[in-house]
Amino acid sequence: MTIKSAMTSEQYTTNFAERQLLFYLFGFFIAFVLMVIPFHFYKDYIWGIYAFGVLSLLFLHFSPFESLTPIINGAKSWYQFGFFSIQPSEFMKIIYIMALAYVISQHNKYKIDDELSLDVKLIGKMIVVSILPMILTLWQNDLGTTLVMLAIFFGMVLVSGISWWLILPVVFIVSTVGISLILGIIYRPDLIDKLGVHAYQFDRIYSWLQPEKYLSDSGFQLMNSLISIGSGGVTGRGYMDGIIYIPENHTDFIFTIVGEEFGFIGTTLVIIVLFALLLRLFKISLLTHDSFGGYFIIGFLSLLFFHIFQNIGMTIQVVPITGIPLPFLSYGGSGLWANMVGIGIVLSIYFYEVSGNKETRFKK
Repeated sequence: MTIKSAMTSEQYTTNFAERQLLFYLFGFFIAFVLMVIPFHFYKDYIWGIYAFGVLSLLFLHFSPFESLTPIINGAKSWYQFGFFSIQPSEFMKIIYIMALAYVISQHNKYKIDDELSLDVKLIGKMIVVSILPMILTLWQNDLGTTLVMLAIFFGMVLVSGISWWLILPVVFIVSTVGISLILGIIYRPDLIDKLGVHAYQFDRIYSWLQPEKYLSDSGFQLMNSLISIGSGGVTGRGYMDGIIYIPENHTDFIFTIVGEEFGFIGTTLVIIVLFALLLRLFKISLLTHDSFGGYFIIGFLSLLFFHIFQNIGMTIQVVPITGIPLPFLSYGGSGLWANMVGIGIVLSIYFYEVSGNKETRFKK
């Protein structure tokens, strides 16, 4: 519905609403198929699935078929199949979650005591699994997906049983470096330049902090996003009555359509529904017999949470703009299908391990 409304801006001639409906129908089929497959199948063949995912990313850069792997927006990130495209990094996020879930569950399966050295080994294993997907995704110039993988990594570390004596120092160091970098960009760009990073490379940071000064460039989208959401008021302008022009409003900025046309009530309802989904996932993770299934659900929950927070946050100037869509609402086949893959696996875990149980079963 919101995608159809986005088409009223006349930015495109393609009817993305009809295409998204087809994507949804196929997505439901994917979820149903994966739901009926016992989830132990994914655990038994995890490294074959992981290798396939990594090779799909690698082949993008070495494919001799230019029509199959075209350069889009300066990067090779898509496989082109006629009227639709597939972005393998979207599916790699789900595969990455499965790999981390397997590593954590297997490590804890044979963990006898709480020695710090064992926790260090687990972090090392998780880093090894993370290196290739993150490097290959960055190679595609896809910082957004890499950030999602980092969020998944952190979310799964929190529930992996690793001692907080290891987690807290790492969080402190990363936070300190991140805050120092942002402050340096704002107040001492000359020092950042001496480190080999040029100030112009941080235009997104500057336009995020002061979009009114960058209206002819990167700040235009953010300013119009703020105006659009703010103009909706409490109840909104009404369906199909949006008037604020925002580039790519059917993809990364779909939340602005909700804000403008349905107002505070509409945006609040969207957020409540999305977080109800996250809460349901968390409850299922606590009920599963198998730790692999529980860890997978937590990883998938981390993925969705980061997408929701980052996407909504960037439209209201809470965080910098990145190309991260809003789950289940933004236009796009690959992102939707990847999320449906995650939902299908979660449903498989539920029906084969949880259904009918009322007790907490998430154990090592």
